[in-house]
Amino acid sequence: MTGHLGRREFITLLGGAAAAWPLAARAQVSPKRRPLIAWLAGGIARGPAGTYPAHFLDGMRELGYLEGRDFDMVYRFAEGLQDRLPALVEEILRLKPDVILAAAINAAVPARKATSMIPIVCPALADAVQLGLIASEARPGGNVTGIEPYVAGLPAKQVELAREIAPGASRVGLLTNLQDPKAPPQRQEVETAAKALGMTIVGADVNRPEEIEGAFHALASHQADVVIVLQSTLLLNLGRQIAESALAKRLPTVYGYRENVVAGGLISYGVDLRWCYHRSASFVDKVLHGTSPGELPVEFPTKVVLSINLKTAKAIGLTIPELFLARADEVIE
Repeated sequence: MTGHLGRREFITLLGGAAAAWPLAARAQVSPKRRPLIAWLAGGIARGPAGTYPAHFLDGMRELGYLEGRDFDMVYRFAEGLQDRLPALVEEILRLKPDVILAAAINAAVPARKATSMIPIVCPALADAVQLGLIASEARPGGNVTGIEPYVAGLPAKQVELAREIAPGASRVGLLTNLQDPKAPPQRQEVETAAKALGMTIVGADVNRPEEIEGAFHALASHQADVVIVLQSTLLLNLGRQIAESALAKRLPTVYGYRENVVAGGLISYGVDLRWCYHRSASFVDKVLHGTSPGELPVEFPTKVVLSINLKTAKAIGLTIPELFLARADEVIE
């Protein structure tokens, strides 16, 4: 039977081929699922925190990715309640995402506590080394990386701006949210800068929306001349409520986020967070291509923005000097 297969040999060969067919068929019928990116935010979905995914998605589009075609997204917002974040992290982990995009440091901390394996990209890192999230900015070393917009010196600059817009100010009100991990270092810097200028700090800490009005009542009763609002996720998301309370007390306000000024605050000086979320897409792209987060150095924004709300200045009877206006990057009228 030279040149021909025997019956037994043919059946053996056929059986081996048949065993391989289902694998090939499954590969065609069930393609690999699209990468899943999980957005975790401590903020309020209907507030500023809800606008940042659009900037991230813009960044992804520029890199050639379309949501629903090249990757899928799921979103979890804690609605301003920090203690909800750990449960939201557990929900996300059950979905087995390829990347967790922790919108700010308050989301990155519980995410990292829950997993050391899934890559975590954070567009708004702060004190990441001290919090144990990364080994160093140059070599993060673990599963966390991102952008650090909390540039040293900014809180001190906000104190100087407070003195500029209220030249006779001797008492600076400080609105804090000390449950947010990035708030305590800012408070320390503000207190040091104010002391150097001979100004007294009067503080009020809030951790829930309903505490804002009482905090401003306390600041006014302590005769604060101007109020500095620290950078935190909660205070960012409560921008309109803070602006209304400040206006009711006719208190000038200085912030680190332009979003607070858009919401009715007076002046902000700080990093443009929209850029941070847009830029975070480049980190996600690299992770999806196989680069470990630990090999991606943390980046820092190179530009800060001065924003002024002239409508608010007029409402509290404050005249902004022309030279000050000329320095502004953004004037809201």
